[in-house]
Amino acid sequence: MVNLEWYRTFKYIYKTGTLTGAAEMLFISQPGVSLHLSSLENYVGYKLFDRTSRKMVPTEKGKVLYNFISDALCKLEEAEKNFQRSTERNTPTISIGMCFETFQITLEPYLSSFPFNVIIQFGEYPEMIENLEKGILDLIITPQMIVKNTIDYKAFSSETIVLISGNQVDSTEFKTFIDQKNFHAKELWLKQQKWFGTTGDMEHLRNFWQLNFNKNADFRPNYIVPNLNSIVRCLSDSNGLAVIPDFLCKTEIENGKIKLLWQGKTPLKNTLYFANKKKTIYTEEIKMIKETFMKIM
Repeated sequence: MVNLEWYRTFKYIYKTGTLTGAAEMLFISQPGVSLHLSSLENYVGYKLFDRTSRKMVPTEKGKVLYNFISDALCKLEEAEKNFQRSTERNTPTISIGMCFETFQITLEPYLSSFPFNVIIQFGEYPEMIENLEKGILDLIITPQMIVKNTIDYKAFSSETIVLISGNQVDSTEFKTFIDQKNFHAKELWLKQQKWFGTTGDMEHLRNFWQLNFNKNADFRPNYIVPNLNSIVRCLSDSNGLAVIPDFLCKTEIENGKIKLLWQGKTPLKNTLYFANKKKTIYTEEIKMIKETFMKIM
């Protein structure tokens, strides 16, 4: 008999494009993800993904399977959550959607202080908004505002996307190019450096490059790591460059482990929003979570 967790794992490999991404979202090991996938492929009798060096690309049969099970899995996850609420009437459960890095920097140390249960979910922001509408999520931390009649947005902070480097990078020449406003020389210097990126689509790098050089970044990172916090750890007291939100590396910059190399000719800023349904029975719990965020950020 097929294990339903195999389908859930398959769903997140499909959505993230990597075994590592699926493992992070499911809070299981990467070997566990690989085992679930191989078990499901053996069960259905055909390959669900083509493995490339950078991404898991779904086969045609994989796409058919995903389209067939996607809605059913969403309904099961919603039923799972509603059942938990109905059996824990004295202790509500609040589901929060945000990116993995934001969770690590903000809520992770404070979870045990909340007098209610908390479920943290990671994913793409449009999907989070959809799950908020469906009641699968109660609160989202998002830099994207997708207007919905049933959802209330409140801006509470902002992030600046900055260019950072390890403290072992000699940036003297680069700073000279900045002072001279020599953007061509500056671009060439940047392309000669070693870059760190994530398994995601590197939206920050694309937007930063487009804003400052009026073109797309025509190079790939040299080192691909699981998430933005991994980049910060790799760059600390080391070499290499990356483009990430400033709040993720604030402490390392203050401690001198990482250098703030450039904010760009025009700073690239994102507004961070709380998003929750306008009608909710968890007003007090959501208020407590928001207040915790406000203290941190």
